[in-house]
Amino acid sequence: MAANTTWTETAIADLRRLWNEGHSTAEIGRRLGVGKNAVVGKAHRLELPPRPSPIRQAGQPARRSAPRPRAAPLVQLLPIVLIQVAPVLPSPPSPAEPCRQVLSQPCCWPLGEPGTPGFRFCDAAADEGKPYCPEHRALAYVKKPRPVITDEGGWMHLRE
Repeated sequence: MAANTTWTETAIADLRRLWNEGHSTAEIGRRLGVGKNAVVGKAHRLELPPRPSPIRQAGQPARRSAPRPRAAPLVQLLPIVLIQVAPVLPSPPSPAEPCRQVLSQPCCWPLGEPGTPGFRFCDAAADEGKPYCPEHRALAYVKKPRPVITDEGGWMHLRE
């Protein structure tokens, strides 16, 4: 029986017989040449008695799980004791020890393969506010050439 075929009286009689014999919907569908869902739909429309659940065992009522008892907390809570601590203020630099200011940071350009013994960073001084020394900054920040439009045959040409 194809998907769009109507149910004949013979097919309906076979469905009722196989249903009452207790065959599964998939088996009934194989025997009648239709899909399992077609068998379920037709059985529902014919108001045949519902099939027993294949998940539940015959004769066993549906189980409802009882709420689990709550476990006692594993950690015992202790009372909180507040202690007042005097604030620690930084001491001003002594006149004999001048304040150190880092005037420049080292260059962050990686040299070598990470994870190998020869890997390191460039140790040249980086310019203020920049991560790289002038040499590596020229490699890291490459400016795009500015386009210049020329009228050569209607084409746009880029010149460096």
